[in-house]
Amino acid sequence: MASLRSLWTGLVLLGMLGMLGVLQTAAQAQILLSDFQQEKFMGRWFSAGLASNSSWFREKKASMSMCSTVVAPSADGGLNLTSTFLRKDQCETWTMQLQPSENPGSYSYQSPRWGHTSLISVVEVNYDEYALLDTKGIDHDFHMATLYSRTQTLRAELKEKFSTFCKVQGFTEDTIVFPPQTDKCLKEKE
Repeated sequence: MASLRSLWTGLVLLGMLGMLGVLQTAAQAQILLSDFQQEKFMGRWFSAGLASNSSWFREKKASMSMCSTVVAPSADGGLNLTSTFLRKDQCETWTMQLQPSENPGSYSYQSPRWGHTSLISVVEVNYDEYALLDTKGIDHDFHMATLYSRTQTLRAELKEKFSTFCKVQGFTEDTIVFPPQTDKCLKEKE
């Protein structure tokens, strides 16, 4: 009887350790960058990968194309993200004003159109090549992952990294998009 109890105790502990590993993996994706260097994050990025739980995103993902985003400092210490994208065969530009939060690489954004607030966090970055961003609604059900690239061409390893990141965040394969490049609206150099 004692050995059966030891076996069950061992199995329960093993199960808990396994669960902790899963939780740790999910939590690792949320680790904030204590050494985030905002000035190195500035400049042009391309939206190379996207995933979202939004119904709007699911409806539009087939018609999405890569957009370019210029990250610049704002007067309040936050960031201005100015994105240029193709919509109905026209180039449109949209600017998001991100407010700094208490954590490095983490910003809040309030949508002027909907009034909703989201938390945008840079969870991994190689300032010369790519950045992984995680966006979660604070007062609404919204979750988005973004892969920024410094170039329009993306290495296969980065696609795999982004897909893995998205799946850890709970996104399914059908919610992950790698928007195709377009000649319109994108400029490699300013």
